[in-house]
Amino acid sequence: MAISYIEWSDDTIKRFRKKLLTWYDENKRDLPWRKDTNPYHVFISEIMLQQTQVNTVIDYYLKFIEAFPTVFDLAQAPEDKLMAVWQGLGYYSRARNMQAAAQQIVFDYKGQWPKTAKELEKLKGIGPYTSCAIASISFGEVEPAIDGNAFRVFARLLKIEDDIAKPKTKTIFYDIVKKIIDPNRPGDFNQAIMDLGSSYMRAKNPLIEQSPVYEFDASGQDGTCLNYPVKTKKKPPQKIPYYGFIIKTSEGYLMEKRPKTGILANFLMFPLVKKTLTEIESFENYFKSNYAVEIKNAQLSDDLKVIHTFTHQQWQISLVVADLVAFDNSNFIEVTSEELDYLNLSALQKKMNKILA
Repeated sequence: MAISYIEWSDDTIKRFRKKLLTWYDENKRDLPWRKDTNPYHVFISEIMLQQTQVNTVIDYYLKFIEAFPTVFDLAQAPEDKLMAVWQGLGYYSRARNMQAAAQQIVFDYKGQWPKTAKELEKLKGIGPYTSCAIASISFGEVEPAIDGNAFRVFARLLKIEDDIAKPKTKTIFYDIVKKIIDPNRPGDFNQAIMDLGSSYMRAKNPLIEQSPVYEFDASGQDGTCLNYPVKTKKKPPQKIPYYGFIIKTSEGYLMEKRPKTGILANFLMFPLVKKTLTEIESFENYFKSNYAVEIKNAQLSDDLKVIHTFTHQQWQISLVVADLVAFDNSNFIEVTSEELDYLNLSALQKKMNKILA
């Protein structure tokens, strides 16, 4: 019978560290950001890994490092180039935060990376997990990096019943793992947990008995591993209805540059207008009054709809086709049909583009 964490002795903790790190040394994944412990490389990879799976990130990471080899290159990169290189990863605010953090390092820290998780967390867009990952991997600070893999691995090993959907639970896991993490190899320990969580102790179809740390796995040995981690279900994303306007011009379409903050900030998009409780009586009057844009022949089509889901919102867009008469608004720009093929556009805009095909 496996032992619960409360009963782990110092000797048990030492045996766990040795078993885990021996397995990691022999089986760790060959990933481009593990070629060294450069904090810039760790930083870029960790932010990207918040977006998608490891295998997908590899190509994006290599392309990004080629475009911006150092933190100085990222700090001074033109926004359109940054967005183009990031395109496809989504959550474009994270790319902007990355650049803001790079600028902090260059200007506030004179090009030198902070070496502690506490200082790293002062950088734009860097939270507790990323700060601990960089501090441990690049600077050897004994800080547990608590992410989804760590939640799953330690919840199963120790049969931790606390709900990981609650913010306070991260502190509980942090305090527990702080006592277990290897003080001599904290970065390797955190990365070993990542690899363990994505292989033997994965969310679905775990390889329980083949796990290198099976002897320490309380839930694995009593057949309850799929009960962990405990997590309440997320609320479904809020459904928000919009009108999306395909405004035709002589050579293409009229597009609007979105605000500097918020979802899809700074992107060129077909104009989007939130639906109110009552239908807009006249699309022409609405655009003339609110945007100084004159349109005609506006037609709402029940057949033209686009649905796009963000983390907490689902935009349900009914498309309106209209013709441009004139406009006097610097936030709007005429774009040719050919330009739509190579402009840096959001995934949502690309969905709307497909309607035009």
